[in-house]
Amino acid sequence: MLTEYILRALLGLLLKKKVLGIGTKYSPNNAREREYVDMINYTKTMLIEIKKADINSQNIFNNLIKEVGPENIPPNRRFIELKPPLDKVDEYALFSNIIIGSDRYLYIEVFNKARIINDFTELLRREKGEIIEKSPTEILARLPSKNDAIRAAIKLIGLASAKKINLRAAVGMTGAAAIERSIKLNEEIGEIPGVGFTKLGGEFALIFPTPFTLKESEPSTHDNYLFIDVINSTNFIEKYGKGALVEIMNDIKNYIEKECKGKIEGYKEGGDDIIANLPSKDMALRATIDAAWHALANGAKIRAGIGKTRREAAERAHLADDIKLWNPATVIIFDVADGLYGYFIPNPFTRAIIDYLFTKKSRLIIIFIFVFMATFLGWNLGYWQLGLLAILLAVLYGATT
Repeated sequence: MLTEYILRALLGLLLKKKVLGIGTKYSPNNAREREYVDMINYTKTMLIEIKKADINSQNIFNNLIKEVGPENIPPNRRFIELKPPLDKVDEYALFSNIIIGSDRYLYIEVFNKARIINDFTELLRREKGEIIEKSPTEILARLPSKNDAIRAAIKLIGLASAKKINLRAAVGMTGAAAIERSIKLNEEIGEIPGVGFTKLGGEFALIFPTPFTLKESEPSTHDNYLFIDVINSTNFIEKYGKGALVEIMNDIKNYIEKECKGKIEGYKEGGDDIIANLPSKDMALRATIDAAWHALANGAKIRAGIGKTRREAAERAHLADDIKLWNPATVIIFDVADGLYGYFIPNPFTRAIIDYLFTKKSRLIIIFIFVFMATFLGWNLGYWQLGLLAILLAVLYGATT
């Protein structure tokens, strides 16, 4: 939509950061998801790019080794790209991961009707997998995360290769997605043992053309720290009282511990910051977004960072100080691949302006601003054609709406 594109461009100029999205286009599937979608659209939460990620297959493979653990991926593997990844971070995919959760489905198909499924059942249960369905040649399980599913699949492939049995594995957000991915992988590479999966919009597979010795391996553990700090807590206390701050922070602490299974590693009652470690990155993001909304509903704003160490999380939270329109606003900063991104939750005044600019009556105003700024920048930069291009785009928009 041209109006949204122009608005994102204008806000990006003011923030000095690229605005990738305002609200979300995700379609909720249940009441819980609808609550998140309604809230992110109501608050006009923006996804912003702080440092662009360099997304390519080689970097994805390098990150995969770090996440799954080099000891869990045998040296005879081959990493293949079936569909290239997106060259940008997709708002829809990122938000869906946050609200749906990290658990993934693993589909296993044994070729040549070999009798080994019962051995797989025990191994998957040891890997904290839940068996959903099984038959003499197939098994569908749910694992805690995509990386857990990939690691378990490699273990199963190794177990089967020791008995000269080939199998296909595929990971998906749903059971149907995992099965469909397995079928496509069979069409691409035949019956070579391997596991298919997605990363950042791309389709990939680890295949194992030769047998390998099964080794005992454990999950590659990663910390997911979040650092939350109340902005201008002194002013908040003067306005609402110390008790209000204590209540907000205690609510956030209890929510992280009870609902998100997080471990509080730094909090003193009466303080204005919290450090916590969460089981997964998407859960850390979800906890921080919920904390931000709870604080806003009670008159407070937070800055937050998510990282692999306490220091990294705190440093990212401090980056929020330089990201504002006119007054400090709630900002949550996190990494995607090797890039840095953030959720910027604008203040009520800014939200009111955005709401107004999205109405039909204001479209002429925003188009005028767009044409004016393009013309002004074009003349100052020596590219007068920018103004002409802006006018042509405005005419085309008017003719098609």
